[in-house]
Amino acid sequence: MELYEYARPDLMAGKTVLYVHGFASGGLNGTVKTMGVLLPSARIIAPDLPVRPQDAMEMLRSLCEDEKPDLIIGTSMGGMYTELLHGHDRIIVNPAFHLADTILKNNGLGRQEYHCPRRDGQTSFLVNKGLLEDFREVSAGCFASVNADAASMETFGDVSGEAGRVYGLFGTKDTMVDTYDEFASHYPNAIRFDGGHYLDDGVFLHSVLPLMERIDDLQEKRSKPVLLISFADTLADVRNGVSKGLPVREMDPCGSAVRAFVRLCSAYKPYILVSNDFNAPGNLPDIFAWINDHIGVPAWNRVIVANRKDMVLGDYLIDRHPDRLGAGDFMGTVLHFGEDPFRTWDEVLTYFDRLGGQ
Repeated sequence: MELYEYARPDLMAGKTVLYVHGFASGGLNGTVKTMGVLLPSARIIAPDLPVRPQDAMEMLRSLCEDEKPDLIIGTSMGGMYTELLHGHDRIIVNPAFHLADTILKNNGLGRQEYHCPRRDGQTSFLVNKGLLEDFREVSAGCFASVNADAASMETFGDVSGEAGRVYGLFGTKDTMVDTYDEFASHYPNAIRFDGGHYLDDGVFLHSVLPLMERIDDLQEKRSKPVLLISFADTLADVRNGVSKGLPVREMDPCGSAVRAFVRLCSAYKPYILVSNDFNAPGNLPDIFAWINDHIGVPAWNRVIVANRKDMVLGDYLIDRHPDRLGAGDFMGTVLHFGEDPFRTWDEVLTYFDRLGGQ
């Protein structure tokens, strides 16, 4: 399937998105082209950054002052710069908060070639010890606007101010930088995704785009109907998995459940409803791992654990077992998954397509 088939003309429509590229890259790289295809109604600004970090930050701050971007997306070195651009909604992907050390680790001293064409025609640049010290000086200012207590039980859930405006995406297969723990100690929105260091089309489509959708909804104050999806036998095929002796993490999804969950995010706010034996809390890490492995970013922070389904507020509940755990007393509309007219996920999607977000 071609990338243009996933285009979202509705997403960030009429808004300005600033993209901040990584080390040895430029504003004409593949990610910028991908953004142009997937976000045809947004205005994308993607400058070639100066090599010297102080000059780069001066350019970026001036751009933010003049263009007032609605969202800033930065990758690697650009993620480090983006964290410093306070007062804006930001997504930072695999941020290189210690770029000088990363360069040394990867033998990056000397003449380096740019990975993509630059508007100024330059094809290479020089990395010396002076430039490394400049990177250390600039990166020392990271996290100045937030406290190092995001993981504290006392402050958990406080996303006021800058803390709630920055989302960090970290590839589980990134072998170049690993700053997840550092970011998570300052910001609550630390998210892992299945991918490496570089932001390819698949990562942008399946991990960055869902975050952009959430940010766009928040900015527009959209109120979407809440859709609860039971985990067992509705999202994950637990019944067959148990019969085969499989651990939870190796169980298959129920048909096209994963694709359906992602599609539903455009018009609804889907949450996964997990019910678990109180005396077997050890099941929960495997359930969360299954959700992360199969759905990833679209399901981030959208999991509810409750053994009384009628105690959870929502507009819809999709459940294979509507006779269990109070599902029959749910205050919204209950869809009996696996039975006519909702025997498959395709039939569920047809139902919600006809509702058109109602």
